[in-house]
Amino acid sequence: MNFLAHIYLSFDDQEITLGNFFADHIRGNKYKHLPEKIQKGILLHREIDTFTDAHPIAKQSSKRLHKNYSHYSRVIVDIFYDHFLAKNWATYSEVPLKEYVDNFYDLLEDNYDILPLGTQRMMPYMIADNWLYNYSNLEGISKVLNGMNRRTHNKSKMNYAIVDLEEHYEAFEKEFTDFFEELITFSRQKLKSLCED
Repeated sequence: MNFLAHIYLSFDDQEITLGNFFADHIRGNKYKHLPEKIQKGILLHREIDTFTDAHPIAKQSSKRLHKNYSHYSRVIVDIFYDHFLAKNWATYSEVPLKEYVDNFYDLLEDNYDILPLGTQRMMPYMIADNWLYNYSNLEGISKVLNGMNRRTHNKSKMNYAIVDLEEHYEAFEKEFTDFFEELITFSRQKLKSLCED
């Protein structure tokens, strides 16, 4: 899953949210110096990714893209799924998306000193272009895909994936909706067990 989903699946616990958000910038077990709940957020992130990668619905979404994008198809599906979460936000949260993401940006700024270097470098761009809010529209998703393609030195051709999204929009949305219900249940249970350890 991508940024917005990981934040949402922290269930409004600020320390869990931080770890769940920046886990991709932490290698191996280089998180032992962080507060305990942030460590649990990192572990939750990894569990979510493992669950997602193995899930037949997420695999089905990825398979639709594999011919054109090879191993990048999973990354693209993560971005597509964040789009559907943002677009249908009112289904999942009573807090409006704009307010929710503004609160999250405040959380990042308040905890800047403990963020990994990669997150610190990314943060100004994320906030300036309001990535999380702009996932809700196709223009925002197109910008994200263009940025990802540039990062692969135009090898991934991910910028063209917006066409695939538009072409198979209803199928991807249904897959997201069915999958995300299962992922919410899994994440709640996993977070509960992590916090009991």
